[in-house]
Amino acid sequence: MTGPPPVAGCSAQTTHLTLAVAGYQSIDPALNAGCITFSANPSSSDTAEYLVVPQAAVGTPGLSAPFELQGGGAATAASVPALVSTGASSARTPLAFDAFLRGVARTRAYAGPPSLPARVPGTIAMQPGRPVPGDLRVFKVCATLTCSSFANVVARVKAVGTHIAVYVDTLAPVAGLDSADLDTLKQVFDARLFPLDSAAFGTVSDIDADSVVTVLMTGVVNKLVTAGQCNTNGFVAGFFFAGDLDPVFSSQFNHGEVFYSVVADPDSTLSCAHSRAEVKGLTPVTFTHEFQHMISFVQHVVIHGGQSEEGWLDEGLSKYAEEIAGRSFLPGDPAAFSNYAIGDVYDAYQYLLAPGSSPLMIPQDNGTLAEIGASWLFTRYLVDQFGDSLAHRLVQSSHTGATNVATQTGQPFDQSVTRWALANWVSDLPGFTAPPELRYTTWHFRGTFASLHSQAPTTFPLAYPLVPVASDGAAVSMTGTLSSGSGVYARVLQPPGGAAFTLRLSGPGGADIASAIVPRVNVIRIR
Repeated sequence: MTGPPPVAGCSAQTTHLTLAVAGYQSIDPALNAGCITFSANPSSSDTAEYLVVPQAAVGTPGLSAPFELQGGGAATAASVPALVSTGASSARTPLAFDAFLRGVARTRAYAGPPSLPARVPGTIAMQPGRPVPGDLRVFKVCATLTCSSFANVVARVKAVGTHIAVYVDTLAPVAGLDSADLDTLKQVFDARLFPLDSAAFGTVSDIDADSVVTVLMTGVVNKLVTAGQCNTNGFVAGFFFAGDLDPVFSSQFNHGEVFYSVVADPDSTLSCAHSRAEVKGLTPVTFTHEFQHMISFVQHVVIHGGQSEEGWLDEGLSKYAEEIAGRSFLPGDPAAFSNYAIGDVYDAYQYLLAPGSSPLMIPQDNGTLAEIGASWLFTRYLVDQFGDSLAHRLVQSSHTGATNVATQTGQPFDQSVTRWALANWVSDLPGFTAPPELRYTTWHFRGTFASLHSQAPTTFPLAYPLVPVASDGAAVSMTGTLSSGSGVYARVLQPPGGAAFTLRLSGPGGADIASAIVPRVNVIRIR
């Protein structure tokens, strides 16, 4: 049987690959000049199919390199198609602010806070002891999206639980949340979200010795964006500021565990409108997300004396916190589950639309919805593979990033990340039984996305967002960029009786691909 002409640069340097169905391999191109020869298809009636995923398996954020994947007899290369993520622009402001806060937590380069004003009548000084409903306190609150200035906020205790105290800005709109609304929020924070996050990730500190986490609802958060910015780029629903807990700097800020939230403002007196129902629905989701960030900072920095977690993994764990909070409502309240988990699923959809366009490792703590979706997917995959306790171990650690993942899983990072890349296609592929290590166990994403596509085809335009480029093996011709943790997907088809063919992963013009990105060619036989 005569095969296609050899790929330039391969000659005798090639890995000869013979895989049974569901067999897979991750190949280092440094060992074979990037050349992989697939055996001839001996069947006279069945097409052989392989999923091929060139990937940057490096665990360092911000690295990328151009690549070419060429098959024997390939013609002129064509760029890997990149689908545009739908709806991502509506969240640019909150994403940028969250990324800024994670960056500040890592660099610990805080802008100077204001001096507190002269004592406000009725306020209490910073002192140990649980707050009491009716008490007043002055807080220093980040007043810009770069925290270059702070506002002094006088707030009153409106509700106190076992773990949570809710303060409300005394200047909050009159048409905001009433006492029943605040009690409802306190209850979900106190009885559900605080225990869930604590069990999943670890304990938070109590550096101010008041035995509670403070929830501060203030219009200063609303005013981080104008009404115009809100309608165009989204708004900040809430946040955690690491300076409040930093062992060196906390005394300059609020020296305590504080979560900041918008206030209800149905009449748009501060920025865009936020109805009571919106705040009651959104704030708990934001709280459980930000509370993970708080716990993570406490564990990594305050307790273990290290650096805060890298942004990509910290974000993935916070998105996982949203998901497990939603799951706590099942099976009785699927609508509540959806409220918490839909953001995770939407972001994952954005990533899978064009995984080659988005790194897993968010560069410089600055992420898109698609990149955050990748972080959640990878975290979800790891927990599925290594158990619920993995999240707890990742947070209660002095390690960060890929080193943390490798330490807590006990396997090399490149092995985890390449298996994850394959799982994104084969985990619940119809008619195919994926190896256990290539599966999500808590989600069947094809069913989930197909359902969302039928319900909202404009938002979810495809029944499954990941659509690999398909071609005959000898005709494979792809170019693009591989970015930290991510890869591109191709379905390689070999007709009945098809000759052996060779694929080569290289840099532009056939040069060796940059070793700094830890390049891999992942191959699994589908049929």
